[in-house]
Amino acid sequence: MNRRHFVAGLAAVSTVASAPLLRAAARPAGPKIKLGIDNFAVRAMGWKAPELISYAAQLKCDTLLISDLDALGSLDDANLRAIRKQADEAGIGLYAGSWSICPTSKSFKTNWGTAEEHLRLGLRVAKTLGSPVFRVVLGSLEDRKTEGGIRARIADTVAVLKACRSDALAAGVKVAIENHAGDMHSWELRDLIETAGREFVGANIDSGNAIWTLEDPMDVLETLGPVTLCSSLRDNMAWETPDGAAVQWTAVGEGLIDWKAYAARWAQLCPATPIMIETISGGPRMFPYKQPEFWRHYDRRPEKLAKFEALMRRGRPIPAFKAPPGAEGKKATQDFQRGQLEKSIAYLREKTGLGLRA
Repeated sequence: MNRRHFVAGLAAVSTVASAPLLRAAARPAGPKIKLGIDNFAVRAMGWKAPELISYAAQLKCDTLLISDLDALGSLDDANLRAIRKQADEAGIGLYAGSWSICPTSKSFKTNWGTAEEHLRLGLRVAKTLGSPVFRVVLGSLEDRKTEGGIRARIADTVAVLKACRSDALAAGVKVAIENHAGDMHSWELRDLIETAGREFVGANIDSGNAIWTLEDPMDVLETLGPVTLCSSLRDNMAWETPDGAAVQWTAVGEGLIDWKAYAARWAQLCPATPIMIETISGGPRMFPYKQPEFWRHYDRRPEKLAKFEALMRRGRPIPAFKAPPGAEGKKATQDFQRGQLEKSIAYLREKTGLGLRA
């Protein structure tokens, strides 16, 4: 990015920080956990790394997860070192990520080569950026329906991880695998991590995706917290339907998670790991789990489902967001995404005391 484009990006970013985040406010005493953002929360902006770093600094974040390689621009070392320098000067800790490393997943893409080539590339990128982890995913809930089910996809992912174990250890970078889009229950991801090797593999915990496997996000934290290296968090609303449940992601503080309790438990289980917010608010998704057919593809554990149902019974239907068509819709979507993220960061800072910056 040349200087003219970078300056223009800075000017654009400077207009988006909401007033509540710029005000000095009395903050409660809370656990000293770093607070940050996942760039996917503001995907509609189309920002690259320089603008994302400036935005994170504007919001007084401690960390930034750039969860797709395309947002970095060129992956040559010179550009990556320039990105790292900008982040260091802004006081932002970088976390790097990408997409599926399961070669048999329906989500796998070949744009970064084979699964092993993709993972090795990510390890190099993370090391150069100074990221302690490289965040990846297995796939989505559609992989539960493939031949052999999710256990076969887990085995294929473990094979890729083990093939790259020496590369990760040499780079000093750990692989953080997300519970992503309903692909794995928390106990399935924990099994994957333990099988691959905790010395170089851990979790990227996603509180929003937790509810897509009909789990209580707090219960998922209990399972994955001890192995959590990175995070992409949001709030959830859920309510009962005739066939099961409707779930909808929300800004932090607008759903069912008790964030004070969540942050307190986080501080006990994984205090060195930042809490990073990835708001993806919109409309509801239906899970007809009261139908027997549903459980062909999920692991039914009554004690886990009971915790989800207890959470759901506290929920209520909420409106969906739908942008108008055309250019007006693009602007509305951008404003909505920034608003959801900034509201979430403000809530966590002001209600739970998270974040190291005043």
